[in-house]
Amino acid sequence: MPALAVVLSTGAILRAAGSDLERAEEAYQRTDYKAALGTLLPVSPKNGAVYALTGKAFYMDGQYRNSISCLEKAVAEDPQNSTYYDWLGKAYGRRAEESSFLTALPYAKKTRAAFEKAAALDPSNLEALGDLFEYYLQAPGIVGGGVDKAEEVSTQIGRLNEAEYHYTRARLAEKRKQVQVVEAELRKAMQLAPREIGRALDLAGFLAGQGRYEESDALFRRAAQMEPDSAKLLFARASAYIQSGRNLEDARMLLRQYAGSRITPDDPPRSEVARLLKASR
Repeated sequence: MPALAVVLSTGAILRAAGSDLERAEEAYQRTDYKAALGTLLPVSPKNGAVYALTGKAFYMDGQYRNSISCLEKAVAEDPQNSTYYDWLGKAYGRRAEESSFLTALPYAKKTRAAFEKAAALDPSNLEALGDLFEYYLQAPGIVGGGVDKAEEVSTQIGRLNEAEYHYTRARLAEKRKQVQVVEAELRKAMQLAPREIGRALDLAGFLAGQGRYEESDALFRRAAQMEPDSAKLLFARASAYIQSGRNLEDARMLLRQYAGSRITPDDPPRSEVARLLKASR
């Protein structure tokens, strides 16, 4: 094939792949992960972006083994991409959670390594730092966890986002069973980011867990004024009701509303609705 024809053919392939990637991204944002996969899997040849989105769609669809396979290929294609490593860490983490103890240990170590790599590649990647923070906070020392390590990441987060820094301080205080500190830090985070509905929901959930229902409900009402159509609010309020064993019929109604609402990949998955409904019986 003449050189010009090769160039034109390659350009056509790249344009077609880009078009498929855009359609798949739209389906992914609608949480129609099977549609996204249906678009992405036939794409050939695949580049790092295609492998990454395919891996993310598999992850959100609960297919963690397939997710790992695609995300490993994504980081091989683009080894300097912090976001790809972060998602690979998430997928390894899920595999660790669903594995037996002996199998879980290697996956947990891979989770840590991927999160650490993501944070090292881009120290401003707040999501990667948040994932690394949670890993250190929750994982046992045998797989590299540790509250002291989480403290260090919390400080890094503080250089990027003050509200998120105070949220991580609340998580550390929760680990140490310092209830008053948890509340103070969550209030500080909400004060620093008054337009972020998640900050109000974090505090409302905490207060509900402490049996301070009137204060919790007042915060939920405040959040509803901020974003009346928020799917996160529906889920958070239902979850708080169920965890405290009250207003269970209201909780079920909220969950049904949530299941029928338009959610994004950043919202809790609809699969969680079934779990909470079962817990409300």
